[in-house]
Amino acid sequence: MNANAAVVARTPQEFKSDLKPVWCPGCGDYSVLAAITKAFAKLELLPQNVAVISGIGCSSRIPAYTSCYGFHGVHGRALALGTGVKLARPDLTVLVAGGDGDGYSIGGNHFLHACRRNVDMTYIVMDNRVYGMTKGQASPTTEPDWEFSKLTPEGTGLREFHPLVIALASGANFIARAFSGDPNGTADIIAQAIGTPGFSFVEVLSPCVTFRPEQRHWKDKARPAPVKTTSDPSQAARRILTDDGFNVGVLYVGNRKPYQPSIGRGTKKPADLEAGFVL
Repeated sequence: MNANAAVVARTPQEFKSDLKPVWCPGCGDYSVLAAITKAFAKLELLPQNVAVISGIGCSSRIPAYTSCYGFHGVHGRALALGTGVKLARPDLTVLVAGGDGDGYSIGGNHFLHACRRNVDMTYIVMDNRVYGMTKGQASPTTEPDWEFSKLTPEGTGLREFHPLVIALASGANFIARAFSGDPNGTADIIAQAIGTPGFSFVEVLSPCVTFRPEQRHWKDKARPAPVKTTSDPSQAARRILTDDGFNVGVLYVGNRKPYQPSIGRGTKKPADLEAGFVL
């Protein structure tokens, strides 16, 4: 048989579980899930060679909706879990999924150091600038004058967290923004992120039409970035700082070597370790 004929093309459906998503109608996370499975199929991965890790939140349900290995962790700790999985099993493709609350609030410190460590995994953050699962509180990326939360009816008055700036400054090797309203374009970006060695960060604008119905207009604001991808951090910084948050595409691709310590069989026995604690 011809070797090429023996190759079976992967399909997005192979990466979907039998569980039906329970997101609100119109949630952008449906499209992000579709984009992730399309990216896996495009890269011709196998479900058993992929691990999808998440924390807590609406978007963090994604592992349950895939047929890959999955782990639904605790709030803010998804990147720590993903790092451990990749370092212990470098043969796996590791994708971490979460939201702006999970990733940038309680998980903010892990975000900084995941970028710094540059372990070869992909982090997708579905950003809707609100805590959706807990019914509409302001998140780290919420605008300071957003007045529709019962907890902050006059707005937070706090400057928004700027994840792309933080990712670049902390050492992420791939930085991009996508829009859930374009699942095919998002799939292409995710595939590029997975294919790039090192820590890849993809911010996906994913509207929460339940608690922030005004985000329906994001489809009129999101557009392809007017500039090409750069490998120059200083140029990328200038672009991010002059960006209104709706330019979509791959912003930065670096060439840092991923962190991956050698994995070998231990040579010490428990008794050897215990001897070190004898007084």
